[in-house]
Amino acid sequence: MSGTEGAAARATATVPVPVPAHGRAAGVTVRVPAKVNVQLAVGGARPDGFHDLANVFLAVSLFDEVTATPAAELKITCEGPDADQVPLDRTNLAARAAELLAARHGLSPDVHLHIKKDIPVAGGMAGGSADGAGALLACDRLWGLDSPRADLLDICAELGSDVPFSLVGGAALGVGRGERLTELPVSGTFHWVFAVADGGLSTPAVYGAFDRLNDGVDVPEPVASPALLEALRTGDTAALAATLMNDLQPAAVFLRPSLTDVLEAGTKAGALAALVSGSGPTTAFLVQDAASADAVAAALIASGTCRTARAATSPAPGAAVLA
Repeated sequence: MSGTEGAAARATATVPVPVPAHGRAAGVTVRVPAKVNVQLAVGGARPDGFHDLANVFLAVSLFDEVTATPAAELKITCEGPDADQVPLDRTNLAARAAELLAARHGLSPDVHLHIKKDIPVAGGMAGGSADGAGALLACDRLWGLDSPRADLLDICAELGSDVPFSLVGGAALGVGRGERLTELPVSGTFHWVFAVADGGLSTPAVYGAFDRLNDGVDVPEPVASPALLEALRTGDTAALAATLMNDLQPAAVFLRPSLTDVLEAGTKAGALAALVSGSGPTTAFLVQDAASADAVAAALIASGTCRTARAATSPAPGAAVLA
């Protein structure tokens, strides 16, 4: 049974009850970060269709905000860049997060979740996963549940492979599907530019292309790079630039060849390293400092190879309730 099917079964078996009045808050807003995969090592397809990963996540300072307020029924609204591309039905991970949390506690998921987008949509930066983690924490506080962190992470893993890291933030190694996390030490500040493309790339389509490109190839077991982990620990930008890698990049470029032009434009503008972010199509450029970030972003926009370019820093904190 899939995670979604399991959630549906629990919801069906539970008689929803109202949230106790004394446990309610007037409204809760949670800020949650985007991510970049500084290493994404992908194993061969498993019998269940997933791939084992060694996925080194780094949270970056592009944030969505999810606000939960009491409502007569579950409702999703959204504002911000590309908000028209965000599903407002129960396929949205924010809605699924509310339903899973409510089902676990025998509650009715009567909540209005408003998403203020700033993370690129369908861009390989876990914007949808961030919204799921943000909604989960917001609903937990709104309903006065104060769930242990382990319980929230368990629900996050049921929602999707990237959702647990959206809750945790900072830096972490994800194994399995990427959902089993070990937090990593990270020093200093890393500076990035993210080039946002027109349109998105389907993550399943990118993994499908990865499988086709590796058909007949003995794909090695994914392992984290010791040199990359040491670069994060010491805050060594040059060492991190030398060790960035993404096994999905050839598949993303195969599906969208124009990404090559973006990667070349950023490198030519002075980026220390460039790679596709996750499954794409957003591309990530590691730079030396804030001034370099501004220069690379301006050059990328001027090149006409991307829709816009955003500077950001890492690490960034995970999902957090705003006062």
